[in-house]
Amino acid sequence: MSGRYCVVIPAYNAEQTIGDVVQGVKHHGFDAVVIDDGSRDRTAAIASAKGALVISHLSNQGKGRALRTGFEYILRSGYDGAITMDSDGQHDPADISHLIHEGEVQHAGIAIGNRLTNGSPMPRARRWTNRFMSSIVSAIARQSIPDSQCGFRFIRKELLRDVPLKTARYDSETEILFGAAAKRWKIISVPIRTIYRNERSHIQPVRDGLRFARLILRRLAGR
Repeated sequence: MSGRYCVVIPAYNAEQTIGDVVQGVKHHGFDAVVIDDGSRDRTAAIASAKGALVISHLSNQGKGRALRTGFEYILRSGYDGAITMDSDGQHDPADISHLIHEGEVQHAGIAIGNRLTNGSPMPRARRWTNRFMSSIVSAIARQSIPDSQCGFRFIRKELLRDVPLKTARYDSETEILFGAAAKRWKIISVPIRTIYRNERSHIQPVRDGLRFARLILRRLAGR
């Protein structure tokens, strides 16, 4: 690993899990910045106590907006890129170095974790939905992206500069893939371990599904 990377963790009401996530990141030798997206619990205090830099939004603005705040910090601070992780403990910090290594060795703009390998315990309904959405994203991006909804990613700083984001919710993770593909960046997938507990998803199926559909239609219209 030749670059210097920081782990960006968007978090909303994640006091039950954020401490372990930050501790795991720090244990593996990486800096962590937690974007506290208007949490009403002790997310920010716990993350700071575990060694993360915390940037707080005064109100909840959405995961995409939290990611954008994290990316702005990455670019200001001289890192070579970002690793994005969810705050619910689903991603294993031990995989960070592997994700970076594959991204560097394969000269990728984005290396995205693939949870659909190695007998992942992903719930069946979520697996089917993910496969359907990923097939659409892959077709539009013209690159194979088997787990397009995974939030565990390696992203080069050059790509962050090259692909400005406009969305603010969960559709931002798809928007950056479309933007990267449009700018001819290489996107690769890397098998990762996934840890499923009883975490509650903040995704709202109808509202976020409509946002995804609008993003798809805008991308097709743009072509």
